[in-house]
Amino acid sequence: MTRIAVTGASGFCGAHVAVAAAARGDEVLCVGRRPGPVGRHVPWDAAREVPDLSGADLVVHCAAAVGDPVPGSRAEAAMRAVNVHGTARLLAAAGGRPVVWVSSASVYAPGPGRSRITEDHPVRGQSNAYGRTKAAGEALALAGGAVVLRPRAVYGRGDPHLVPRLLSRVRRGLLLLPGPSVRLSLTAVENLTDACLAAAGWPPAAYNIADPVPYDRDRAVQAVLRAHGVRARVRHVPPALARSAARAALTLARLRPDTEPFLTPYAVDQLADPVVLDVTRAESLGWTGRRVLADYTAELGGEAEGGVMARTGRR
Repeated sequence: MTRIAVTGASGFCGAHVAVAAAARGDEVLCVGRRPGPVGRHVPWDAAREVPDLSGADLVVHCAAAVGDPVPGSRAEAAMRAVNVHGTARLLAAAGGRPVVWVSSASVYAPGPGRSRITEDHPVRGQSNAYGRTKAAGEALALAGGAVVLRPRAVYGRGDPHLVPRLLSRVRRGLLLLPGPSVRLSLTAVENLTDACLAAAGWPPAAYNIADPVPYDRDRAVQAVLRAHGVRARVRHVPPALARSAARAALTLARLRPDTEPFLTPYAVDQLADPVVLDVTRAESLGWTGRRVLADYTAELGGEAEGGVMARTGRR
């Protein structure tokens, strides 16, 4: 029996990892500020403390500060304390134990050329604090010999960020999206969970993790809205106009730096251009994404359009 320390086990991704590990017979240590759904709680404030990992055979690091804070704000400093300095403390405590570190595709350089992103895509120029701090944290993890996973737009049961934010953007039956539809990778939380538990035996490196095929943005959005019982029309805004509006919103947000802007350049960037992850490296080691968006919408009782879920070829 393996004893797995899962950081952030009270959160979205960490809770899924903890439950799956326990279900396969592992002993789970839930490391974080709050207890996880299973196992024994090991208190840890990632922003201030060194965790107690004694007895753990493997560490899966899911704890992270997320969001899109105003640059220079206290929220950005708090994010760095967790995502960067917390990583340094975790690696020191791991003491040579295998570490699987959950990063993000947000570390990749923004702009064109992301229609097929391999792990060799440049990691620089991130457009928000989350991307910058995750990039800095994963650099420490890679230098320390960890396996780094880079999912994109993780969704699933219990998601507190992606889908709730999408639903909140619907106004009077209308959802505005920047530019025409594009292909985007998404990552079911179950696919990420499988990778977290398989990756302990992988060579230390970075690995993209995503669903087996990318999705048409507009069709995927409409499927998710229907599954949640939201009737809304999708309309397109010119990307240049959306980016101007995001810059204006960010400028206004600086007057209240402790609140996140309603719209940011990062959010526009993530929706306006194709972003497709190549998952060949992880697949070559036996991992494969078993879930697709249709499974999620079906479980919610929604209708999944065949066009959304149709396989469009391996990447």
